[in-house]
Amino acid sequence: MTAKLALRDVVVRRGPVEVLRVQALDVERNEVLAVLGPNGAGKSTLLQTLALLERPSQGEVVFDGEPVAGRELALRRRLAVVFQEPLLLDRSVEANAGLGLALRGVPRAERRERVRRWLARFGIEALAPRSARTLSGGEAQRASLARAFALEPEVLLLDEPFSALDQPTRESLLDELAAVLQETRVTTVFVTHERDEAARLAHRVVVLAGGRILQLGPTPEVFTSPADETVAAYVGVETVATGRVLRVCEGLVVLQVGGAQIEAASAGFSAAEALVCLRPEDVVLFPGDTDVPSSARNHLRGVVRRITASGAEVRVEVDCGFALIASITRRSLEELSLAVGVPVVASFKATAVHLIPRGPS
Repeated sequence: MTAKLALRDVVVRRGPVEVLRVQALDVERNEVLAVLGPNGAGKSTLLQTLALLERPSQGEVVFDGEPVAGRELALRRRLAVVFQEPLLLDRSVEANAGLGLALRGVPRAERRERVRRWLARFGIEALAPRSARTLSGGEAQRASLARAFALEPEVLLLDEPFSALDQPTRESLLDELAAVLQETRVTTVFVTHERDEAARLAHRVVVLAGGRILQLGPTPEVFTSPADETVAAYVGVETVATGRVLRVCEGLVVLQVGGAQIEAASAGFSAAEALVCLRPEDVVLFPGDTDVPSSARNHLRGVVRRITASGAEVRVEVDCGFALIASITRRSLEELSLAVGVPVVASFKATAVHLIPRGPS
């Protein structure tokens, strides 16, 4: 099936500086594609190019299988864009939500019905007569989203729409947006630097850095099997250590990592060395003086070196001959009586370990 939106051999330059280079990128129909990467990665430039707001220095943008050159203005009417700042005018919430429809010449009665429906869907119908200047950040972004969905676009492009919001508001809006995207199945490109947003919303993820695509694939695959160390850092793989392969047998790779041996499930692996990658939520901690009641193949003894609280979760760094990071709840921290210097056993499954080959095979 032809992609809804695509880039082919696209380069974007700002003066002499090349800020984006994408050989090929397809946005499939009805999918949510998240663009993930750090500040300065080229994410917004990529979105602006897809939104036909930035003309590439070379290459082409393709819409429904046809190049967009010469059709940009007509095609923009089939898109909707939501930015980090809601960009509301000094008018009522209802007028702002209906602005795009008014510019497209939609009759007043239809415009009012569509605006009211989407204001209600985002929980702000009662604010319709209010001045947009009086809205909170979350209310303003709801109005911006209502304006975009009222257009009934073929493609929705979102540029970090929640980055300026407080955590409770952001969580609420993420839930609402996830539900709306599932209902409407509108083709969506969602730019973010928050990996949890990408994990919750996207069917596929593209990881961007330095204006280049480092990895593109289904969300679970990118998050559990990063292509390299850079991608691993972006998608929350906090333990990355170099291991030397000792042996490979029946789909299990045994590696020496620091002073410990680790077993990883990796059929067909043949390199002499590997980066051993492990997500913190895949590590379970037990007291150091007990037998581990776990079927996991890896049980590493170590000592707690650092404890860092982050919201409801706690990051625990364990010295197992290398630095291993575990994510546990505050309740688990108390039940285990963990503190710096306390011995523990870190347990994880062989299937939780992802190997990135290094060195000759």
